Amino acid sequence: MESSFVAKYLAEKTLLGSYGDGTDRISKTLLNSKISLNPHQIKASLFAFSSPVSKGVMLCDEVGLGKTIEAGIIISQYWFEHKRNILIITPASLTRQWASELLDKFGLIAEVIDRKSYNSLIKRGVLNPFEQKNKILIMSYNFASSYFEEIKKSRIDLVVIDEAHKLRNVYNPNNIIANNIYNGIANFKKVLLTATPLQNNLMELYGLSMLIDGNIFGDKEYFKKHFIADYDYNK
Repeated sequence: MESSFVAKYLAEKTLLGSYGDGTDRISKTLLNSKISLNPHQIKASLFAFSSPVSKGVMLCDEVGLGKTIEAGIIISQYWFEHKRNILIITPASLTRQWASELLDKFGLIAEVIDRKSYNSLIKRGVLNPFEQKNKILIMSYNFASSYFEEIKKSRIDLVVIDEAHKLRNVYNPNNIIANNIYNGIANFKKVLLTATPLQNNLMELYGLSMLIDGNIFGDKEYFKKHFIADYDYNK
């Protein structure tokens, strides 16, 4: 297991070496964008690339500090590196806004996919609408939940989840939407965006960590025992 992990790490580092390290890696993306950047946005974007074997990161800037910009830099860099099967999962009210932001600030064309457009693609002979060549797809939580099995079978380079705190109770099996999305994207690289990673208790942070990698903190009982000192085990 350890040798396999090391082999994967070295292979990824060798591949990424051709794109440079640190700021050099995203320099072309920054030059081609139409944005005024703050240092923390560059730092956050680089953080997403810091470990080639992790399953993802969570960016938790406060409202108004540019999480969408940071995600846009990451998406643009994936695009530049020809990793172009990208999904953005967001509340339905924000799907068009995401498409507009990516086009205006990064020159990237993204397509909002819903049940109607999905069925249209199927009728036109597209075998897997989630696996279209060089396509950034934006979808709502409900749509991603409904089609999680199809997403799971696809080859996806990156998944961005906006307002990720809405899925924080994924550890609860009764949260169907969160669990479906979790199962659908488990094997893909992820970027979670949220201004409120912790609102009520530490279990919410555990749930968000699960969305990235279900093995980070082990199962929920282990997490409660080791990280929540005042947890009532009689519940």
